[in-house]
Amino acid sequence: MVSQKNKIAMVSPSFNAYSETFIQAQKNGLEAEVFYYYGGSLPNYLENFGTLLNVRNLLFYKIIKKVKLTKFSPNELAFIKSLKKNKIQLVFAQYGPVGERLVKICKYLNIPLITHFHGYDASVYSTIENCKNYADIFNYSTYIVAVSIAMKKRLSELGCPDEKLVYNTYGPDKIFTNLNSKFTEDTFIAIGRFVEKKAPYYTILAFSKVLEKFPNAKLVIGGDGNLFEVCKNLVSYLKIENNVLLPGVFSKEDFVHYLENSLAFVQHSITAINGDQEGTPVAILEASSAGLPVIATFHAGIPDVIINEETGLLFNEHDVDAMAQKMMMLLENKELAKKLGRNGKDNIQSNFSQERHLKFLDGLVYKAIHKT
Repeated sequence: MVSQKNKIAMVSPSFNAYSETFIQAQKNGLEAEVFYYYGGSLPNYLENFGTLLNVRNLLFYKIIKKVKLTKFSPNELAFIKSLKKNKIQLVFAQYGPVGERLVKICKYLNIPLITHFHGYDASVYSTIENCKNYADIFNYSTYIVAVSIAMKKRLSELGCPDEKLVYNTYGPDKIFTNLNSKFTEDTFIAIGRFVEKKAPYYTILAFSKVLEKFPNAKLVIGGDGNLFEVCKNLVSYLKIENNVLLPGVFSKEDFVHYLENSLAFVQHSITAINGDQEGTPVAILEASSAGLPVIATFHAGIPDVIINEETGLLFNEHDVDAMAQKMMMLLENKELAKKLGRNGKDNIQSNFSQERHLKFLDGLVYKAIHKT
């Protein structure tokens, strides 16, 4: 007799944001039967179903709310109805604010909650304040998942009980694990949103210093965001358009091509003025898994997965000169780049595989549902 899969509701603000490949990996890779809800902290849609709240139900829910037969809003009632209909056994909240929004619904239905933090939700001051330091989800969630050691420490300081708090960073897709970098081009590759915490302008400034000694080197930064135009203007101002490419959002195939042929992956992550920090950047895991050395900052979860001077080269936030020096070091010594890359590939495969990441989450889901 085949045992039935556990039924879980995975709730995410976005349907399929290009920068949230880690959520898609969990949705598609967990052993449970996953019902994927999206469209805000309180979801409005269910994948392969559509809108949760139709016009007919909206009218009915408004009436019962008005006559005080329920404490829930129409959107909450629609979500509750869907959870009941699909016999959901656990809610898996992607991001702290989602968990905070869903606590009272989980309490009402007596459904266990796992809240998975990712980055901004554990670091942006206003987000933490608006969620009242996450007191409700720390109290109700069966498990709280942190993706970096620094994040785990931060959540503990906010009041999360240590017995609920677990560290489990992401794992790269097998397509990256199966790659072998060839180091055929003097190209540095970066990918990610053009936002304050990724500081792409620092990467461009560092690379402009590299060009003084290595005028044929290239830098490619894939992605978009609110700093994209600023960075294009900076490239133009520095007159390095022939060496710096900003092609916009990459396809996975494009990223694979660059990883196969580039010299190193680069990222200058910083803590933004509003407190925003990375969790553990998935692209760094992917690049290291592909056998490419990583040049990045001592920031958030990066030093958890990149071993300085063994699998990559790390430097302090805001130190543009140090970043430039690390890039030139690999241009001058390709054998060092290859050695760091090989070590990185071994490190990721041994300690940070996607299989390990998903198996750990499967265990949390099982224990939360069956109270083991």
